[in-house]
This record gives sequence, C-alpha cells and structure tokens, in this order.
Amino acid sequence: MNLIENIREGLRSVRANLLRSTITAMIVMLGITALVGVLTAVDGIEHSIMQSLSSLGANTFDISSKTNRGGSSDGRAEKAYPEIRMTEAFKFMDEFRSSSAISLSAWATRIAEVKRLSKKTNPNVTVMGTNDEYYAVKNLEFEQGRAFSSLEVRTGAPVAILGYKIYKALYDAGTGEQVTGTYVTFKGTQFRVIGLLKEKGGFSDPSSNFDNMVFISIVKANQLAGDRVLNYNLTVAVRDKSQMEYAMGEATGMMRQIRGDRVGEENSFELERSEALDELGDLTAIAQVFGFIVGAVTLLGASIALMNIMLVSVTERTREIGVRKALGATPLRIKQQFVIEAIVVCMLGGIAGVILGIVLGNLASKLLGNDAFIIPWLWVFVGFVVCVLVGLGSGYYPARKASKLDPIESLRFE
Repeated sequence: MNLIENIREGLRSVRANLLRSTITAMIVMLGITALVGVLTAVDGIEHSIMQSLSSLGANTFDISSKTNRGGSSDGRAEKAYPEIRMTEAFKFMDEFRSSSAISLSAWATRIAEVKRLSKKTNPNVTVMGTNDEYYAVKNLEFEQGRAFSSLEVRTGAPVAILGYKIYKALYDAGTGEQVTGTYVTFKGTQFRVIGLLKEKGGFSDPSSNFDNMVFISIVKANQLAGDRVLNYNLTVAVRDKSQMEYAMGEATGMMRQIRGDRVGEENSFELERSEALDELGDLTAIAQVFGFIVGAVTLLGASIALMNIMLVSVTERTREIGVRKALGATPLRIKQQFVIEAIVVCMLGGIAGVILGIVLGNLASKLLGNDAFIIPWLWVFVGFVVCVLVGLGSGYYPARKASKLDPIESLRFE
C-alpha cells in the first residue's frame, strides 16, 4: 500500500464516518477561524489606520531650522545656527533622489484680513506659502480648482488657494459659487484665486486649521515677508515606509552638504520623523499575539478532541487493521494511514476555517472603518501549516498504537 493509496483510504474513511469526521473538522475549523479571523481583522484595521496616519504625516519626516537661538545649557552657551534659506530648500528638493514627494512651506502671517468686493474676514487668517506638492503630502483635497503649478511656484505668481472657512466668509457657499478666476486681497496685494480646498473641520490648533488658511506660492510669500526671514519647513513623504530609515539618512547627508556642516559637527538643522508608525507596529504586534493565543487555545481543544476520536477509531477498526497486516501491510504503512486520515480531517476543517476567518475578519475590520478587502496570505499559510501539525500531533499516538497491534489478536477482536 503506497502513500497515494493511504491518502485515498483516508478520504474513504472520512466518508464512511461522515458525522464523526464533520464534527472533528468543525472543531478544527473553529480554531482556524479564530486564528485567521482575528489576524485578518488586525491586518484590516492596521491598513485603515495606516491610511489615516498617512494623511497626518505618519510616513513623513520634517526638516526645519534649529530651534536653539544661542541659549545656555548646564552653564554652557549653545551654538546658534542660521535659518534654512529658501535657496537651500529648493536645492534640496532638486537634488534629493529617494522615491518621495517633498513639500515646502512657511508662514507668511497669521493675522491677515482677506477682502473680496465688499466682504472681508476677521483679521486672524493664516497665510501660508507652499510649493506645488504640499497638498498631496498633506492629503488636502480640492473642492474647486487646482493646486499651484511648478512654474507658478518658481516665479512667485500672484495666485491663491482658499480654505473652506474663507470661502464661506467671502462667497455665497449656499449656491456653490465658483472661486476660480475671482480675486481676493490681503497684505496690500491682489491675488487671483485658482482653487478651493475641501472642508476639513475639527481643528482648533491654528497650525493645522486648513479651513482658516489662504495658500500662496512660497516665492510670493518670501517676497511679502520683505526683510523678515521666514521659517521654512521641508516635509518628505516616503512612498515606501520600509525605506524610511534610508531616506532619512540620505536626507541628512544631503542637507549637511548643502548647509556646509563640517565632519564631526552636529547638524545645523532639525530632522524629525513621526513616531506613529512605531507605536502602530507595537500595537499591531500585541494584537497579533493575542489573536494567535486565541487560535492556539481553540486548536489545542481541537487537537485533544481529534486524538480522542482517532483512538476510538483505532479500537473500532482493530479487525480491519488485522486484515491489512495479514495481507502484508507494514507497521509503517498502518501508521501512515492513520496519520494521513487525521491530517485530511484537519485540512478539511482548515480550508473551511480559513475561508470563514477571512470573511469574518474583513467584516469586523469593515465595521471598524476599513473598506479594503484583506487576504492575509501569510496567516493563510500559517493556518494550513498549523492544520498539518495538529493532525500530525493528534494522529501520531493513535497511529503508533494501531501499527503495534498483533495481526492474529486483531483478527480475533469483536
């Protein structure tokens, strides 16, 4: 009796004892469903959170001027470094080669009063200078119009993009009045409006209250500042989060070169990344361990039940084992038959458990805000491996017991 025949015999035995095999497979199915379902939900929730964190800068790092301005620490004067200049920022953007998008921004003022025709806003509007990639990096969407072109940024064209609160103050928002092609005035300069951002809402911090902002090109903001030096901020959004450390290292080396920092000296600029990804990774790991423990406990119960059923099967089929041995089946083949039968039952339950786990896991993650359908191929593979191991572990002792039966005594068994 070869291996293929043993597999066929295992399937025949499953069909012959359909109710017992179905109940055993369902026990295994529950364990695999718990394992795959929880881990699918975790992956789905992680995917949803990653999308949300991406819009908040979780896959970005910032380069800005050092905040120290010649203070003292432990009785020693700290060195003051010059602000990052706009020419240095543009040079960095032109030469940085990693796969990323780079935004450049600076506050022109936070107390502007914006006017249009006979209407005007309160004198608390933030005017921010940006480049053309700022809106994609910050995940800002347009209600009307478009973002700046690269040419408009580099030439300092007098064009502007409005936040939604500014739109409601200066336009008839109820009728959906178009902003493109209209003009607004602030800081003594007239600007042609080319875009309107969608309402974000929910922000009390002025630095993130995009609804109460007017955006102009970074070059134009520099012109409006006159002799005042703007505090430029570069934000690098890395497309592949696994390349974050490499991109940060490359950015540090390039900015040091642009700034003329000498070997052995500290950086003359600040480079910081969001810690959200690291915290998310820790939470995900904890959730995955929890899911694995839940599945493991359920599978432990399934393996005990399966071993019990296989021992009963050995007792019920003692005469059958005697006949097989009398016809020349070796102890190895007898052992293979019972182990394969246990694995077949586990695999049937495992297949059903994987499918049910994926469905339930995606339903759970959808209820928590994830719209993407997740198939965790790693955990599917792990689930099948676990099924084989459970079948092997549960079926080995009964199979070993069956292989050691004396054929003559087995034939006498009633």
